[in-house]
Amino acid sequence: MDELLQRLRHYQPRTLSGTESYQEAAVLVPIIRGEHPELLLTLRASNLSTHGGEVALPGGRRDPEDADLVATALREAEEEVGLPPGLVEVIAPLSPLVSRYGLAVTPIVALIPDQLEYVPSEAEIAAIFSVPLQFFCEVPPDYTLRVDHDGLRWQVPSYQYGEHRIWGLTAVIIVELVNLLYDAGIVLKAPPRRD
Repeated sequence: MDELLQRLRHYQPRTLSGTESYQEAAVLVPIIRGEHPELLLTLRASNLSTHGGEVALPGGRRDPEDADLVATALREAEEEVGLPPGLVEVIAPLSPLVSRYGLAVTPIVALIPDQLEYVPSEAEIAAIFSVPLQFFCEVPPDYTLRVDHDGLRWQVPSYQYGEHRIWGLTAVIIVELVNLLYDAGIVLKAPPRRD
């Protein structure tokens, strides 16, 4: 765990230019402490207007009263899964990304204790579960839905963990995390060229 923390603390995330007009958002990337670290994820309620029924990291849009994006991530995690901010050890940000809804999303990696009891927000969260980080190193992703952004087209990684399909922005964040922590070498692939 100490080596993983050193990698995170010394990491220089990519910058994202041209996002000044986008609304800011943040997600917490909560790693559960333990001999075999796990990632805490949520299944969003199916009736939500955006990302309904999808696996996600706790997070959302920055509120005007949030001091910074760390505050946004901590507030959202408390609202969505009942994670007390005082139990969260914030480590470092990962590279910001633009969501398909035009949000500039900054992932905030943090450590949380194991054996916590979570309280899902009835309005937003259908389930809370965790996945061993090692799973994402050992199981190669499928590549699904192509996303176009600023004229660039990418295939999005997708993982099947039990009954949960983990894909989209969440999977892209996870790929950056496991590549950083474990030198996993997972490639975010552009789609094949049409000739």
